[in-house]
Amino acid sequence: MKPTPLGELRPSGGAATSDGVWLVVLAAGVAAAMHIWKLPGALALVRDDLSMTLVEAGLLVGVIQAASIAAGLPVALAGEVLGLRRMLVLGLVLLSAGSLLGAVSPGTVLLLASRSVEGVGFLLAVVGAPALIRHVAPPGRLSVALAGWATFHGAASLIGLAAGALVLQAAGWRLWWLVMAVVTLVPVPFILARVPADGPARAAGWRGSVRKVRRTVAAVRPWITGIVFACYTAQWMALMGFLPSIYQSLGLIGVWPGLLSAAVGGANAIGAVAAGPLLQRGIAERRIVLWTFLAMAATSWATFAVHWEDLANGFVLQLLLVAVFSAAGGLVPAALTRYSVTIAPPGGSIPAVLGLTQQIFNVGNFAGPLVIAALATSSGGWHATWWLTCGLSALGVALLPALSGPGPKPRARRCTEAPDLPGEAPEHCRHG
Repeated sequence: MKPTPLGELRPSGGAATSDGVWLVVLAAGVAAAMHIWKLPGALALVRDDLSMTLVEAGLLVGVIQAASIAAGLPVALAGEVLGLRRMLVLGLVLLSAGSLLGAVSPGTVLLLASRSVEGVGFLLAVVGAPALIRHVAPPGRLSVALAGWATFHGAASLIGLAAGALVLQAAGWRLWWLVMAVVTLVPVPFILARVPADGPARAAGWRGSVRKVRRTVAAVRPWITGIVFACYTAQWMALMGFLPSIYQSLGLIGVWPGLLSAAVGGANAIGAVAAGPLLQRGIAERRIVLWTFLAMAATSWATFAVHWEDLANGFVLQLLLVAVFSAAGGLVPAALTRYSVTIAPPGGSIPAVLGLTQQIFNVGNFAGPLVIAALATSSGGWHATWWLTCGLSALGVALLPALSGPGPKPRARRCTEAPDLPGEAPEHCRHG
């Protein structure tokens, strides 16, 4: 059967909007995010092989986010014009190419360049995915689908760190990069078979898309949402990016640093899944985020401020605290992603909201590892880590009142106006 253009879908719960469609998009997101998580477990091997300093390692951990910092909105605009499915497939291809380039890198500079290519691919793959899921998920399952999408980082960290720990022990980091180049392309045939095809590229609609992006950028709420999101991503990425190194500094060897870090990352996915039922019950996103930040602050302080190495079974208790930190944190992306798809201003664009928030919260992804590396270097250990995590949680809580109040009400639109997604009719035209 020929794929149905996005504009011809109806949210009627038919085959085109089955759970299988959005699950394919989720699988692509997990494959894309595994490129972020293939590095932490390999970081010690990469540093030894290429003679990198700790700060250079922090830059390597964060540089994959540089494309998202610079190009979130341009990519959202490209999604408006070219189509979200095309953008998703192109992102996976670039991720595969970047991983191949990294596998043959003789030094730090080329490896950083390869990670930058992966960053562009990652951005293309994920920035429009929530908007695509919003369109293809069955209406009664939207909160569950978006909460499911919020698990992609946690699931990728679980799979990437665990699989990486095994491959790295057997073959080294360069083969792991080659494996990831192949794995990334696995979802592509399923995307082409299951995800509805984009309509024709709408070069003529570029001007209208620019106008929608401009209206979105002029609104305050997407900016605040992105900053609150960054308060979460900066601390979670900083901790997870160096967690294998932290465990190695405690004397763990072999596969254990990677496997334990994978378990902590997987706990994040559990938190994201738990957000779905909470949202379905009508609990406000802001309330979920508030309690999550408080839990992250408390657990991160207890994890790093206390000298657990001096206590019996202290390592086990510290591991449990880190797992709770990660699991609680998983509620934030689920809640804020659900919130983000509702706050496009009148005449604005949902992909533009997602692109802008992606651009902002990836500043946190980029800066978090650098700041935590600098703290560890200046303090001579990881005990100062809680300064960063608690400070970011406090900032996130302080910004939450700016997100209060109902979302913007869409103005009435003519059926001839530009849609929110490529090929999509305005909401009132689709439903008569």
